[in-house]
Amino acid sequence: MIIRMQKLTLTVDERVVERAKRYAQIRGTSVSRLVETYLDLVGRAPAVAGERQGRTPPVLARLRGSLRRGSVADYRRHLERKHR
Repeated sequence: MIIRMQKLTLTVDERVVERAKRYAQIRGTSVSRLVETYLDLVGRAPAVAGERQGRTPPVLARLRGSLRRGSVADYRRHLERKHR
């Protein structure tokens, strides 16, 4: 089986990046692996609010509401413009 990897560019506050690097180093992993794991969890989370209540992974439950500005629709518009 061949696993294809795709490169992804993210814009993240430099303080967050530094904390993520320290976190990853302590755990013997990479920031890329942390992001991949997080994105995999997000992809498995219920798509509709209230669906399968109580089954959202704890890491996602803690992150809910952490995006103070913007909305999902804003983010989708950004992605559409970016990938035209």
